[in-house]
Amino acid sequence: MAAASGSVEEEGGLRAEESPSGGVDVWSDAVSSHAPEHLLVMVHGILGSTNDWQYAANEFVKQLPDDVIVHCSEKNMNTLTLDGVDVMGERLADEVLDVISRKPELSKISFLAHSVGGLVARYAIAKLYRHPNSTFDSKAEGTICGLEAVNFITVATPHLGSRGNKQVPLLFGFITIEKVASRVIHWIFRRTGRHLFLTDSAEGEQPLLQCMVEDYGDLYFISALRAFKRRVAYANADCDYIVGWRTSSIRRNTELPKWEESLCEKYPHIVHEEYSEEIDHEKCQDLVPDCDFDLLEEKMVTGLRRVSWEKVDVSFHASMRSFAAHSIIQVKYAFVNEGADVIQHIIDHFQL
Repeated sequence: MAAASGSVEEEGGLRAEESPSGGVDVWSDAVSSHAPEHLLVMVHGILGSTNDWQYAANEFVKQLPDDVIVHCSEKNMNTLTLDGVDVMGERLADEVLDVISRKPELSKISFLAHSVGGLVARYAIAKLYRHPNSTFDSKAEGTICGLEAVNFITVATPHLGSRGNKQVPLLFGFITIEKVASRVIHWIFRRTGRHLFLTDSAEGEQPLLQCMVEDYGDLYFISALRAFKRRVAYANADCDYIVGWRTSSIRRNTELPKWEESLCEKYPHIVHEEYSEEIDHEKCQDLVPDCDFDLLEEKMVTGLRRVSWEKVDVSFHASMRSFAAHSIIQVKYAFVNEGADVIQHIIDHFQL
């Protein structure tokens, strides 16, 4: 990745440059006669940095040199990730606007986000969403700040928050411990902790994550998601001690699939894939399981099911480092690349 400033050439003709307002742009010197028109914004998770996506950024540019330029977000690094999903979303939106203003050749945009970065990206695209120019054309689609929205990809993102039972497996599923954690989490993770554990309702009429499953005020959370051609949720299947399986895959407990070991040599850690079609609000309500459930969590599942999702389940449960599945799935370090097949799966299925 880039050094302090300027640009540096890396192995294989890759170049990385620190942008004036922050973040790192990665592209290839091997491009043909035109500059890439597709911007891929990579967003790190809590207490993260631009380096967290270094491996994936380099692989994208190596394999798609004519097609993409990658921007690794920097505006919310390290302890700035504790300021709250909304504040981080505002910063990310401003950062993306700056990148777009510097690169007039861009015509498409995609997002790839890890962990809480997926929530930040969802907030940012709501800020960047632009309505179709013609209100008379029922087929007209909105844009993300004038760019065609293509891929919205999250990796181990707590879409339903961290409050529900077993949503943070590290708490071992003990209800008492989970309740205590929800009351003290802000001591460690400040406003972001309140947002994740849905204890921020005192700041408004309802928790932020609940607001983010509908078009709320002047923020078009669902319309912005719907603008993307693809929405993909990669989730660690029962082996992530930080983010639970159902919250990262946007499912109810009863919808978690049964899977067997992967037989795919190319993607050994991909154990299940499915396509979840868009369901209208009333039909979603009819699908509510006849059992005990968290009402607030159910509202979030229902809201997010109003758009279609591709769901990809990943397992590292047989790994010696399964305890670190939350990081392995992202491949934070090139020299520890056990999850490289997941990154390759993202690249191979990336819509250009």
